[in-house]
Amino acid sequence: MSDDTQDTFISHLIEMRDRLLRAVLAVVIIFVCLFPWAQDIYALLARPLLAALPKGGQMIATEITTPFFVPMKVTLMAAFLIALPWVFYQAWAFVAPGLYQHEKRIGVPLVVASVVLFVTGMAFAYFLVFPLVFHFIVSVTPAGVAVMTDIGKYLDFVLTMFMAFGITFEVPIAVVLLVKMGMVSVAKLREIRPYVIVGAFVVGAVFTPPDVISQFMLATPLWVLYEIGIIVAAMVTKPHPESESESDYAPMSDSDMDDELDRIETEQVKPDSDRRA
Repeated sequence: MSDDTQDTFISHLIEMRDRLLRAVLAVVIIFVCLFPWAQDIYALLARPLLAALPKGGQMIATEITTPFFVPMKVTLMAAFLIALPWVFYQAWAFVAPGLYQHEKRIGVPLVVASVVLFVTGMAFAYFLVFPLVFHFIVSVTPAGVAVMTDIGKYLDFVLTMFMAFGITFEVPIAVVLLVKMGMVSVAKLREIRPYVIVGAFVVGAVFTPPDVISQFMLATPLWVLYEIGIIVAAMVTKPHPESESESDYAPMSDSDMDDELDRIETEQVKPDSDRRA
């Protein structure tokens, strides 16, 4: 490795470290600012379950440190979500110098759309999925059983659902990127639609509680977002002139080939006769 190459590699590592520190520092600053309202933030997160519990129902803490650490984790998650645009900007500022101009033009909208879609997926889970799922679970609870969920287990469940729906809502971005990179065509995406629908319900069965409601509420948006991704990919992808010319190409028939050979022989014989004359 030459000295110039080594210096460039080290400079990239230094820049990556600086970008990462800026992103982490933003999350820490926002976390410190939100710390006084940690209990309120957790109460907001727990509201869908508390609203579904019978009158007098409550949540419990089975470990000594859980009442302190769970609100801290929720507050840290909220700080990361608030700082997410800045975190993505730092990642974009690091990779942007190595991209072509057309890649930069599509990069910024994709980054913005990724943040918006991920937050939209979390909001979809919080406002629509959680109330239906929790009311369903409470309604099927056997008589004489009190639903008192541990706050740590509840946080794990909520984070899993947030990640599942957040990633699900990124499907249009993934579809557009696959088409733009030439890894798959829009026609192929339409062709495999039945398999995607089946896969969406399999994903819904794996990443959601064992009830039909939550499975459908994950699988249906996954399918709809896949269709939206196909539409957007077809809009932003234009056929190249080379592919158009290749599509117009047709092989010569036997008669056309014989005529072409006769024409070439005639052109070769004519100069020889002119020279003899």
